[in-house]
Amino acid sequence: MIITRRLEFDAGHRIPDHRSLCRHLHGHRYAIEVTVSGDVTRMDGDPRNGMVLDFSEIKSLVRELIVDVWDHAFLVYEGDRIVRAMLDTLPDHRTVVLDVVPTAENLAAKAYEILAPHINALCDKALTLENVRIFETPNCWADAARPR
Repeated sequence: MIITRRLEFDAGHRIPDHRSLCRHLHGHRYAIEVTVSGDVTRMDGDPRNGMVLDFSEIKSLVRELIVDVWDHAFLVYEGDRIVRAMLDTLPDHRTVVLDVVPTAENLAAKAYEILAPHINALCDKALTLENVRIFETPNCWADAARPR
């Protein structure tokens, strides 16, 4: 069985080498969808009876590891020295320095990398992180899928 939990957050970024408007500082209302697979629990008296996992458990993990870190932050590539220097002048600014350019594709891959080691710790049965989808806009997204 496969289940998905969606959360939203706001963040700024720029794509330094982009040939159009995305090379400028700007922000998005991002959405992240995390898809997990596992067996449905079938045990009377178990709070997960009928579920792969309680959606709130996925929500808590994604909020702690991704949303609370990236929300209302500026996601900046470590190689974007000019913008990093500017952000460093802002006291108490929420800046997340990434080792990749903050495209939707790279953010999805980074979120997958961060979340994957923590999925099985959510409960005492085998779960698999199948996919992380990052929506940069309602019409544009990237998926980081489990390697096959």
